Amino acid sequence: MLKVLIAYAVNGERISVDVPGWEVRYVRTGIGKAKAAMRLTDAIHEQRPDVVINEGTAATANHGVGEVFICRHFIDRDFEKIQIAGLDYEQDSCDLLTESHLFEDWTPEGVCNTGDSFLTEEVDSEGDVYDMEAYAEALVCNEKKIPFISVKCVTDVIGQNSVDDWNAKITEANIIVSNFFQSIDANNNLMP
Repeated sequence: MLKVLIAYAVNGERISVDVPGWEVRYVRTGIGKAKAAMRLTDAIHEQRPDVVINEGTAATANHGVGEVFICRHFIDRDFEKIQIAGLDYEQDSCDLLTESHLFEDWTPEGVCNTGDSFLTEEVDSEGDVYDMEAYAEALVCNEKKIPFISVKCVTDVIGQNSVDDWNAKITEANIIVSNFFQSIDANNNLMP
């Protein structure tokens, strides 16, 4: 049985995940990198998961509402802006996932850009999706040597009334993410 810890930011994003061969636990991290890191660290110590999956909503600048991205690469846009030598602003979870042979066929892949602000205007930063927690969760999992992946559904396009769109689209996003998890078989592969 694979012990899976599902991390989500707010109650409105929590979905029930039922995958054959998974023992699923949940942690609500709250909004922002500091809360996400603190609460995920506590949950990892309590639950001792084999893998952590962040699921939830995100904004985009270049894609469409309702698209799902599987993120293994994360950027901290707050640290990226500073550009101080030695300050790491990227996390990648591919190595631990590959070593564990987990979720290798989960697509489409995307880069998740994380910061402590809800974006309402376009930013000069790389990413397919933009959130407020995933980078911190990837950092915690990399430090703890726990495989990590993020499943994000786009709810809003940056610069186009993002806060209102997010509120209006969260229920639809939950259905889309729930359908994604329902397409996973007992071998952790996506079913056609």
